[in-house]
Amino acid sequence: MTDVFDAPIPPPEPRARLVTTAEVDAQVRGVCFKTGPPRRLGVELEWFIHDPRDARAPVAPSRLSAAHAALRGLTLRSALTFEPGGQIELSSPPAGSLAACVADAAADLRLVRAALAGRGLALAGHGHDPWNPPRRLLTAPRYRAMEAYFDRAGPAGRAMMCATASVQVCLDAGHEEPGPLGHVRRWRLAHLLGAVLVAAFANSPLRQGVPTGWRSTRQALWAELDPGRALAPPEGPEPRAAWAAYALDAPVMCVRSGNGGPWAVPPDGLTFRHWIAGGAARPPTADDLAYHLTTLFPPVRPRGHLELRMIDAQPGEDGWMVPLAVTAALFDDPAAASAAARAVEPLAATAGTDPPPGNPLWRNAARHGLADPALRAAAEACFAAAREALPRLGAPPSVRNAVADFTERYVSRGRCPADDLLDLYGQPAPGKESRP
Repeated sequence: MTDVFDAPIPPPEPRARLVTTAEVDAQVRGVCFKTGPPRRLGVELEWFIHDPRDARAPVAPSRLSAAHAALRGLTLRSALTFEPGGQIELSSPPAGSLAACVADAAADLRLVRAALAGRGLALAGHGHDPWNPPRRLLTAPRYRAMEAYFDRAGPAGRAMMCATASVQVCLDAGHEEPGPLGHVRRWRLAHLLGAVLVAAFANSPLRQGVPTGWRSTRQALWAELDPGRALAPPEGPEPRAAWAAYALDAPVMCVRSGNGGPWAVPPDGLTFRHWIAGGAARPPTADDLAYHLTTLFPPVRPRGHLELRMIDAQPGEDGWMVPLAVTAALFDDPAAASAAARAVEPLAATAGTDPPPGNPLWRNAARHGLADPALRAAAEACFAAAREALPRLGAPPSVRNAVADFTERYVSRGRCPADDLLDLYGQPAPGKESRP
């Protein structure tokens, strides 16, 4: 197979500037947590491509390659990229309002769907491929190295790379000062509310057609990955300091090659801090730091904004609008943010001191969805607050109606989209719940 799927990745410059521990700490603090009034919003939408005439069969690599090439020729507002298993991702430009964000993403999706339909293909919204085992199609050095790195710990990494898809909501970090929109409170809210979002939008209960015992198999996979890069930083009073330490102490996934050769996967235990101290064949550069930060996958990732990564891809053409709208309302409307903080605070006792997504709260969310009574109560309060806030945020009627319909169909009944699939394909047998 050729590299036709892969976007080119520039190699590190041979004379790029080297970095010190102090510079890493300063850069991570200053760049990753840019504060200010919340004004911008973005969404990253991952999708599987399937043939609707035989939705369970994997699409041949040659058809996916041709489809990817056709999509590259479209004029889109969003950035278009491809995931290792052939999934596509549309990353909207930063928008000044929820209405503008929805309009941009919806317009691009119409173009993408039309281009795929001309080839007999369509988009499918699942948090985890319900039917097919993982297969890596992209062959760029970074994906070979990533696969080799994750394979040392088991199959969860390969499944995450090649068989999962999500809705990622991107929000400004918030004000520097305290208050419902302050960055410290938003950081804490994201890690408690994140469990509610996992539960409400869980949509990945199957693996190769069989129930796994998890409403969100995708989220369960994240909890099985390398804890140094997939768990949240330890909770503390200052998120900047926690994130800087996390980035320095996270394992290095790979050392990039500048000569077109394979990227080296370093031995277990090489952190970025150790790399700076001379733990690899060459010292790290500023470009290596930038790349290292892209290989960290906690549920909330600061990148100059907050990237919420815990939501499964949603079914239907417009299902993605609901988590985008609800999340935006609960973070960017002051009254809704305060209501959400009150609603999720009782969940802190269940979460305990372990970081998400490996703590009991997040595991309950991934396994039970809104069948968990505490998560259901929090979701009902949060969705009610979001619905009240959406008119204040200028959300169009189509978005408000979608949120209302989702609330009635799922939240008010203690259900999530995964339950629809389980109704069709059977609940897991008692005592037979499997690892993701």
